Amino acid sequence: MLKPKQMSRALIVGHKDLLEETIEVLHQINLFQIEDYIEDDSGLKIGKPIGKGDAISRSLIKIRSIASFLEVKDEPVKKQNASTLLRDLDSTLEKLDKEVSRKTETRSGLEARVKEIESLKKELLPFADIPLDLDLYRGYDNLSIFPGSIKGDIEGEISSITKSYELFSDHKSGTIVLFVPKIYTEDISMVLSDHGYRELKVPEQKGVPAEIISRIDAERNDLLRQIDGIDADIRALKDEYKEFILASNEVLSIEADKSEIPLHIATSESTFIIEGWVPSDSYNKIERAVSRATQDRVFVSQQEIEHEQESIVPVEYDNPKVVRPLQEIMNLYSRPRYKELDPTALIFISFPLFYGMILGDIGYALVLLTLALTVKKVVKSDAVKPLMNILIYCQISTFLFGILYGEFLGFPLAGVVSHGEIQAGLIPGFNTIDLLASPVGGEMITYPIHRNHLIMTMIVFTALVGLIHINFGYILGFINENRKHGISAALLEKGSWLIIQIGILLGVLGYLEVLRSEAVLYAGIAIFLVGFVMLLKGEGVKGPIELPSLLSNSLSYTRLIAVGLSSIYIASTVNMIAFQMIWPDKFGLMTVFAILVFIFGHALNAVLSIIAPGLHALRLQYVEFFGKFYEGGGRKYDPFGYIRKYTEE
Repeated sequence: MLKPKQMSRALIVGHKDLLEETIEVLHQINLFQIEDYIEDDSGLKIGKPIGKGDAISRSLIKIRSIASFLEVKDEPVKKQNASTLLRDLDSTLEKLDKEVSRKTETRSGLEARVKEIESLKKELLPFADIPLDLDLYRGYDNLSIFPGSIKGDIEGEISSITKSYELFSDHKSGTIVLFVPKIYTEDISMVLSDHGYRELKVPEQKGVPAEIISRIDAERNDLLRQIDGIDADIRALKDEYKEFILASNEVLSIEADKSEIPLHIATSESTFIIEGWVPSDSYNKIERAVSRATQDRVFVSQQEIEHEQESIVPVEYDNPKVVRPLQEIMNLYSRPRYKELDPTALIFISFPLFYGMILGDIGYALVLLTLALTVKKVVKSDAVKPLMNILIYCQISTFLFGILYGEFLGFPLAGVVSHGEIQAGLIPGFNTIDLLASPVGGEMITYPIHRNHLIMTMIVFTALVGLIHINFGYILGFINENRKHGISAALLEKGSWLIIQIGILLGVLGYLEVLRSEAVLYAGIAIFLVGFVMLLKGEGVKGPIELPSLLSNSLSYTRLIAVGLSSIYIASTVNMIAFQMIWPDKFGLMTVFAILVFIFGHALNAVLSIIAPGLHALRLQYVEFFGKFYEGGGRKYDPFGYIRKYTEE
């Protein structure tokens, strides 16, 4: 559970005549990851595609293009027989392609005409309220025409230049059409310029603009109705062919993968060699399947994994079903290397634990748990399901810590003594019980634990939790180094950190006279120096430079109390505002607003309660914990094969 699946390197060798049968059986069992062959001086060459690779690729491109146009999405549909589908695929695809092409061309033509009409209307609108035929704007030898827009009234200034003019204007839009003799063109231009004249393009149309706009609006509406009709036809095509499209895409993808496998393997004139990886517990299954499919004429042999190959061994997780959702968190960071510890099972415990420690509220736990269960049931996506499972784990932890903290949507469940008076909690008669005095800050540890009354104690406690978590990381780092480089490297690189901390602890206890002996102080100093020398030898100068990170990393865990307190204060503030709105006007309009404030305030805090505790709990894993032992960078195990969803053999 704390390490990836054990993998075996396998070599498959046979005659080229048996290559297709071998590829077929490897694809069916979906367990063998093929390692790409790189040509060298051995005389072996990369193979060539088999079957109708080019035709399959063309059909696959066509079916995906159609799927994109029809907006066909992955969804549960009835499975189709792969052999029957392949037999009828070409004819059905050709028929569908013609239908889609015809609809596409028609729709494109209609949409182009709509854009053309809208562009024309945009040009006509400035002239809509000027009752002149557009044909009258052109064809004069002795007249200058000024169609445009201006600011203000210019008729008086034009009259002072010439009485021979015609002016049509729309005062709302500022549009004018001015006709003057050409001999006054320059003078009129200067007047218009003073009034911010901007020339407008006159559309190449005949007729009154308002009438043309009316006609093209009617045409546009008719075109849009036709487009709606085509969209309805496209939806009908989607409903009729979606099963075929999804199944065809799947079966063609499978056939394309099979046809391209020779491009990844070594071949000679008469033989082929496939090298790859298989989980060790499935090696015998591969061997039997290949032998049975080829009548023992293709040979499978298990090869020893050499030390320099360990970095390229693909990694497959080996975790129980309940732990697997946390693999998503590991993948966000990096998959473990083959010889490295897999910490998925560890963060299965620590991540929800830290999340719950931060949030710790029964009310928010129930709300978010309901949300996670609902999303998991409604959304069938394989990507969403593990995330919702993680959220469920976190809310179970939050619920348990909510019982420990005695909190429900920011309200205390138990009554608490404040200034000599008992402030009642949500549960009548349930009061806080004093347990023992805290050694920090003169605080009293109670049940339920009131975090805002135990701030100093919780700060020290969370820092100690961090110290334990970090040192557990150093122990795991010791195990990792021992596996990879031996006990000596493990002692110097990881054991030195543990020795340094023992030295610091003894030194502090001796200095504070907790242990009343000078020998303890000197022993602590000596042990610290031994650890320091070991660290210097194991990690070089980088090690001592990182010594202050011991303190900073431990203090980083105090966010477990700090972020939790911020959530409490937000919830308490929402409650206070809501109840202050209710009391002056117990059953009036303010009560409605108070309920809205309560609902939306806690809804916002619930959203923040997903993000903030999750991010901070995640950071403690990635930065403080993983940094002590985890390297990552492993290759994902990706076997040759296909998990069928829409077809069956």
